[in-house]
Amino acid sequence: MSQKEKIESLKSMKASIALGGGQDKIEKRHTEGKLSARERIDLLFDEGSFVEIDAFIESRCFDFGMQKKKLAGDGVVTGYGTVNGRKVFVASQDFTVIGGSLGEMHAKKITKVMDMALKMGAPFLAINDSGGARIEEGLDALSGYGDIFYRNTLASGVIPQISVIMGPCAGGAVYSPAITDFIFMVENTSQMFITGPQVIKSVTGEDVSVEKLGGADVHTAVSGVAHFKSASEEECIEDIKRLLSFIPDNNVSDTIYYGTADSANRIIESLNEIIPEESNKPYDMYGIIEEIVDDGDFMEIHGAFAQNIIIGFGRLNGKSIGIVANQPKIMAGSLDMNAADKAARFVRFCDAFNIPLLSLTDVPAFLPGVAQEHNGIIRHGAKLLYAFSEATVPKVNVILRKAYGGAYIAMNSKTIGADMVFAWPSAEIAVMGPDGAANIIFKKDITASENPAETRKEKIAEYRDKFSNPYVAAARGYIDDVIEPSETRAKVIMALEMLSTKRENRPAKKHGNIPL
Repeated sequence: MSQKEKIESLKSMKASIALGGGQDKIEKRHTEGKLSARERIDLLFDEGSFVEIDAFIESRCFDFGMQKKKLAGDGVVTGYGTVNGRKVFVASQDFTVIGGSLGEMHAKKITKVMDMALKMGAPFLAINDSGGARIEEGLDALSGYGDIFYRNTLASGVIPQISVIMGPCAGGAVYSPAITDFIFMVENTSQMFITGPQVIKSVTGEDVSVEKLGGADVHTAVSGVAHFKSASEEECIEDIKRLLSFIPDNNVSDTIYYGTADSANRIIESLNEIIPEESNKPYDMYGIIEEIVDDGDFMEIHGAFAQNIIIGFGRLNGKSIGIVANQPKIMAGSLDMNAADKAARFVRFCDAFNIPLLSLTDVPAFLPGVAQEHNGIIRHGAKLLYAFSEATVPKVNVILRKAYGGAYIAMNSKTIGADMVFAWPSAEIAVMGPDGAANIIFKKDITASENPAETRKEKIAEYRDKFSNPYVAAARGYIDDVIEPSETRAKVIMALEMLSTKRENRPAKKHGNIPL
């Protein structure tokens, strides 16, 4: 065979490999609202930048008729390229090849590219679309999952890891996404579950659909397993690109600087009027966040889950920050188990990747109730305390209104390591709210009074005047400055600029023991 013929043969083989399980199966995917593994890669990466690795890999299994099912690529496309000019590694499962099932060589392709991502210090993206472990390969398939989980764990906190669910993700396969930093799902076409509807029905008798069991709505709003839900695969890929713009390549690199015409000294007069006169009246925290960040650009994470707390990325003066904010419109902004978990994990991500943290505090308490206590609010709340205490990145806190009790301490207070704490004049910082405090401190005065209701009002006002303001805390150094709300953006930016050279040493240890 001549050199020319060999080259033509190579081109023919690569063209065949690119079709995966065949054009008919790709067309079927399109009718289901899904793209092929390679189409997803083409949308994600800059045009012409993707370099495929191990396209010719095949399964080594010959049992149970596997020799008839073998196809080059073995059901997953792996490689690297650039996304908006930045290097990213990817593994995209191909459902048209043996249902995207994971076997020995399929797993080896994924772990190879994961190892490369770790060595090169670049984000790793896994696009999951698989029927699960390849039964024909037995323990070889199971060990492949273990190899992947192990590498997910090694890479955690070193490179960003993003999982994208674009089809089924069942059984052991779900644990790789669960270890990664962020999970994206697509409405109506993505599912995640340990055991499917048929197994559940046979074991427990419960009858549930695939979508109700593990669809995007369930995991973004109920279980909290997934962080983002998109209406289509195309929209999902755009969301991934946006997320990548806020985070660094690895734990020793900086986030990308984005120039902005939004002045660092911008005064926001509307913030002077945003806090209601009545301390129990809610307001929308999103309005404050969007006013403070550059150009109003805020990317919320876990938006449908534990909505009493808001987390996400924004920029201040062109630099990425992580924001943790109570939401007074939901449960008065109190902290419950899910909110504590949600915020703690986000704080730890930001700390691992050197992203400064801004907390906006308006928290009345940890949510009271028998269910919360019995389900471990103590343990869950401790995670948030631990995460903020552990974090060594620059930490700024702005107390807008309520900051009561242990919930105040947990929300990035000075005593657990906040570098700069500002308060608005509307801030109320105390062990508990004035109503409850007056009932305890002035109980005898109230009960002995001829007009208990009027005396109670007077004592509540007395307590509020003495303690439910920022000045007592400022006098003791727990607050660095009381600021006009309109100055918040400028003051926070100046604080973060000052903190940009922060260095903090902690006791030497293997690792701490977070209260999981």
